[in-house]
Amino acid sequence: MSFETTMASDVVGLTKSAPVSRRGFMSATAAVAAGYTLAAGPVRAEVVTTDTNGLEAGDAKIKVGSEEMPAYFARPAGNTRAPVIVVAMEIFGLHEYIKDVTRRLAKLGAFAVAPDYYFRKGVDLTKVSEIKDLLAVVNAKPDAELMSDLDATVTWAGSRGGDVTRLGIIGFCRGGRTVWEYAAHSGALKAGVAFYGTLVDPASPLWPKSPMQLAPEMKAPVLGLYGGADTGIPVTQVEQMKAALEQNKKTAEFKIYPEAPHGFHADYRGSYRKDAAEDAWKQAQAWFKKYGVLS
Repeated sequence: MSFETTMASDVVGLTKSAPVSRRGFMSATAAVAAGYTLAAGPVRAEVVTTDTNGLEAGDAKIKVGSEEMPAYFARPAGNTRAPVIVVAMEIFGLHEYIKDVTRRLAKLGAFAVAPDYYFRKGVDLTKVSEIKDLLAVVNAKPDAELMSDLDATVTWAGSRGGDVTRLGIIGFCRGGRTVWEYAAHSGALKAGVAFYGTLVDPASPLWPKSPMQLAPEMKAPVLGLYGGADTGIPVTQVEQMKAALEQNKKTAEFKIYPEAPHGFHADYRGSYRKDAAEDAWKQAQAWFKKYGVLS
């Protein structure tokens, strides 16, 4: 198996926790119409939906070098100094779940923006139906380029009235890994929240250091939210990350939900666990408030 189609631990957890029954799930046609990615598997009929009442929300283009990166943003209407929270997506692209999370953050008072940093391959990940085809795109993303794209996203939000002195980042699955990476990169970041983000990577020149290897370089406090039943990211690995951060005197906290699988916050998937997801969301809010991102 080539690196391009290698299943990192986040993807292993996703594929092994897929539902075996389609009862209670949308048809494929309905899921696509609702804006979800087919490669993510069957979509739950009872997804969480957040309206745009009181928000300014929509698509945007962010300048990255000579190109324009698609993004989705949401912020409180009329609030020109809202704190900025970057939303780092899963491997499934900028689909409805990520957009809804962006709106949820805006309802909390944030200028939330989700950049589509895989755009350069010219593939709409939300239309891809096979995980192996997604991996060929997302595994080819160099970390250096990813960090640059995130910096450009922050600059864009600041140029549109966002308060980048109160900068946060939140991510899910592969986006959880992105949170750890960005916390080691950005000196401007106030806090990050990583939902079941990969901690150890397959060897690749595109990803020179895994989150575990970056523990000594963390510049911002990170909250790690993990599932005890995650088949791709074992609890022992989470404990190793915790120990590495403690050894380097870095600020981080972890909460492990013993019965939760990978993707437990993804309310559109069979991996969703309502109690764990709702508690984790409260933990995320409290973390951002503790470090001055949210008020």
